[in-house]
Amino acid sequence: MSATLRFDQIRLPPECEELRREVRAFIAQEIAAGTFDPTQPRHGDLHNAGLSRRIGAKGWIGMTWPKKYGGHERSFLERYLVTEEFRVANAPVRLHFVADRQSGPILLKYAPERVKMDILPRICRGELCFVIGMSEPGSGSDLFAAKTRATKTNGGWLINGSKVWTSNAHLADYMLGLFRTSPATKENRRHGLTQFLVAMKTPGIRVNPIYQMTGEHDFNEVVFEDAFVPDDHVLGEIDAAWKQATSELAYERSGPERFLETFYVLNELVRAAGPKPDVRTAEGIGRLLAQLHTLRRMSVSVNGMLAKGQEPVIEGSLVKDLGTAWEQKLPARVRELAAFLEPEATNRTALEEQIAYATMIAPKLTIQGGTTEILRGIIARGLGLR
Repeated sequence: MSATLRFDQIRLPPECEELRREVRAFIAQEIAAGTFDPTQPRHGDLHNAGLSRRIGAKGWIGMTWPKKYGGHERSFLERYLVTEEFRVANAPVRLHFVADRQSGPILLKYAPERVKMDILPRICRGELCFVIGMSEPGSGSDLFAAKTRATKTNGGWLINGSKVWTSNAHLADYMLGLFRTSPATKENRRHGLTQFLVAMKTPGIRVNPIYQMTGEHDFNEVVFEDAFVPDDHVLGEIDAAWKQATSELAYERSGPERFLETFYVLNELVRAAGPKPDVRTAEGIGRLLAQLHTLRRMSVSVNGMLAKGQEPVIEGSLVKDLGTAWEQKLPARVRELAAFLEPEATNRTALEEQIAYATMIAPKLTIQGGTTEILRGIIARGLGLR
């Protein structure tokens, strides 16, 4: 079976422009108050509980969710704009971002009402941090090879095994985890997986840090040893979570954060080049901006499809694959262009520091949201090429 690859010509509606001005004014106030420095690249990977709560108070978390759960029933494209502005500003919004982007929508669809009423309003207030538990040692981004087991017991389930590359698990309040509840069958290797909501303070859960080349720590290994999860924390149908898990990845893989993680080096290059760059630099910047514009149009299109209730898994995977490749190559390309800058460029030191940092964090971008090989397999399968 093959699918048609489609990117509708969607643009942000006029009401988004007023929202953009409001968000930019808020960001400017936070920068002026010393909350974060947009020129410090590592700030985009940090948590700031106070900032998350202030963003929640503005109504910019859970924007598309029903008001009964603390949401604001605004459009996916308005949420896209907010994400874009905070990512471009390199703001430390990691505490609430995963919960807002993908965990909340999954809870909306599959969690019992009591759980939704308890957790979703706290996400909207910027109080909760979520982690995604999918990848495992030895299976990477191949979700259907998951071996970490959930075994039925009185009143719930016991989890045993481990997850890896779990971003921010050491800070998270909850995990949305995919665990094996039955063996896969020869006819259907997707069978036997169930999704659970796991409180990270549960006894029997151990979080081991995985450090990056920068010496910083956001990836983790999470080990489960008879960790108990109650029955009302099962999400969706037992043994049939594969569809909701792949649907979840459409949210994870399609946003502007998938091509803006190293954007700060391009922004700093433009500042260093000034209003009258030489022809070579202007041509190089122009090409990078054209590529960025194309990725953005694709991403906006996918979010427009999500707004219509569609599940653009292939299109989302394509945005992630192309976006990751672009943002990984960006530091090296900016370094090439920066070699011809005037030595007296006032921000030359800041640019060099940003390039060095972006070069070191670039390898991790392939891991986040699925490796290149897995993504291209999904795209090829969806197009009937394998």
